[in-house]
Amino acid sequence: MKPIKEHFLLDPNVVFLNHGSFGATPKPVFREYQRWQLELERQPVEFLGRRITGLMAESRAALGKYVGTHADNLVYTQNVTISLNIIAHSLELDPNDEVLATDHEYGAMDRMWRFLSKERGFRYINQQIKTPLTTEENFIDCLWRGVTSRTRVIFISHITSPTAMIFPIKEIVRRAHEAGIITIIDGAHAPGQIPLHLDSLGADFYCGNLHKWLCAPKGAGFLYARPERQHLLKPLVISWGYESETPGNSQFIDHNEWWGTRDMAAFLSVPAAIEFQEKHDWDKVQNTCHELARDAQSRICELTELAPLHSGADSLFRQMIAAPLPRDTDINVLKARLYDEYNIEVPLIDWNGNKLIRVSVQGYNTRRDIDELCRALSLLIG
Repeated sequence: MKPIKEHFLLDPNVVFLNHGSFGATPKPVFREYQRWQLELERQPVEFLGRRITGLMAESRAALGKYVGTHADNLVYTQNVTISLNIIAHSLELDPNDEVLATDHEYGAMDRMWRFLSKERGFRYINQQIKTPLTTEENFIDCLWRGVTSRTRVIFISHITSPTAMIFPIKEIVRRAHEAGIITIIDGAHAPGQIPLHLDSLGADFYCGNLHKWLCAPKGAGFLYARPERQHLLKPLVISWGYESETPGNSQFIDHNEWWGTRDMAAFLSVPAAIEFQEKHDWDKVQNTCHELARDAQSRICELTELAPLHSGADSLFRQMIAAPLPRDTDINVLKARLYDEYNIEVPLIDWNGNKLIRVSVQGYNTRRDIDELCRALSLLIG
């Protein structure tokens, strides 16, 4: 695979191994983003008053095809945090209810659930998923032990943020559906990293970011709601979409798409991001990145003499890995030195008392990037 870094706007002097935090946008996709912004500024009333409904419908149709659902089951949001807040604030949970999650969830979403649990009295439970994770069956059994007669919601990540593991959510969704439990999936890292077919997955709600692994502009995410569950959602922001009857739109879209005046360019650029990856044979790119991620994990664990967080099974990770560091590592100092002395951008995480380094590998990365990271780590902690 030929390096494609020249298609990105990233600083060539930085070894960028943190695609998972905010993503990076290719030049042609960024140009499309700016083109839409200029379209808005040329005639704002024409753009937002007459054209935007049709333009958004076209973009949602392209996204629906990409993630395996009808456009009417999707609304664009700026990010997964907003999508999940729409869902969590909508559900009528009370002191008799429990929301079951894992101890691998994204910290901001843990805070959201804890905030609401204090307000409404329900229990938010982070079920411990022990590492190393060896098999998908091991995960399923471990999580399901946390289900009780009070479990109303199961909330889990498709790909975890702190530990970079792919969770086998399809079987969890199936079991939850049989038990009458609502499923909410945090898919922040999934679109563009693993294939999605939301209709066959069957989750009640699925939230994804498009500015990460799909490489769309910042501020492009989505909320998927299964048709049978859309009536549960209430608009997080009340605007002109409420009480609206837009021709061709569902109430789900009317209530959640129009938030007043805002920049819609990131949403309208999503088809260009999909096209860019198709043009550059992204299946091959992903496979190459997967092997580089595997190599990074192996080399870091060999350096630290610590076991990885999961087995080497392909189903448990894709383009991100999180490798353990010695427990006495000062991650703030190490992160600063990696960047200040070696120009390496990579996140270091304190997760459940464990010190981790999370390495993201995207199409612009090469083996040389992994070599430079491992060389720096060998000098700083070896």
